[in-house]
Amino acid sequence: MIPIFLALFLFADPFWISKPPAEWSDPQLLALLSNSPWAQAVDGPGPGAPPVQVYLATAAPIVLAEKERDRRIQVRRPPGTPAPDKTEYRLWLEDQNGSQIVLAVHIQNNRGFLDEREVRKMEDETEMHAGKKKFKLTGSFPPSESDPYLRLAFPRQVELSDKTLRFDLYLPGVPSPFRSAEFTLKDMVSGGKLEL
Repeated sequence: MIPIFLALFLFADPFWISKPPAEWSDPQLLALLSNSPWAQAVDGPGPGAPPVQVYLATAAPIVLAEKERDRRIQVRRPPGTPAPDKTEYRLWLEDQNGSQIVLAVHIQNNRGFLDEREVRKMEDETEMHAGKKKFKLTGSFPPSESDPYLRLAFPRQVELSDKTLRFDLYLPGVPSPFRSAEFTLKDMVSGGKLEL
């Protein structure tokens, strides 16, 4: 009898498929945005460099998670506190009609984005690798006081046969600014579709 229950548990749909976002617990929401097939903490190359949180902001489960997180923040926000302003980013993304993959990177200190040389270095050094293909940035949205996520856009030219998706990053204002995040594409299939 126990093996049957174990099999049912192992083959059950993950919560982001089986429940609507409003029913996700806070720990489930946090896990989806921090440690899931679409999210991870990226360590620095040297000792003492704090990890940087990244996630694929255009993957459907993450899109739902961001909307639900923003809704919960708004409900809990003290009166007079400004809501995160993502208007420019969201309008741009709608215009792209699904042609972009966006990696969101949590930035603790956005002062590095005031230095044009640092921003230029980010634009020159940051790349996406899908299998053996390499892509440069197509756009970026710096973090702000109300939205602490740097959003980096790349062309949506990835196939499941590429096997891995790697981002080599240069992050202005981050200790040990060179970081690399790698995702396994087969793990990012949700509801029978590759979610990026």
